[in-house]
Amino acid sequence: MGNGLFFVLQTKKTAMAEHRFEILVDRTPYQISIRPFEFNAERRYSVTYNGGPEHIFTFDPTIGRLAPIDDDASTLPDDLERAIADRLRTGRV
Repeated sequence: MGNGLFFVLQTKKTAMAEHRFEILVDRTPYQISIRPFEFNAERRYSVTYNGGPEHIFTFDPTIGRLAPIDDDASTLPDDLERAIADRLRTGRV
């Protein structure tokens, strides 16, 4: 056997609690589920509303706030997006 190099990649997965709450936006109630996670040493949030598809929120420096970055982010109502971002920013989740 020759001398060879091999790499072992260890990942540390931090268990972060899922948060659920209801929010009222434009007189419409939404059931929100948020699960924080780390990606490339950056805090991100998996967000769903009313049992729908997952949206990934992270800080967007171009707008100076948390915002969804996933492919389906445009389906998220604007006022709901801002309300979720505000809750994440203030830590009220």
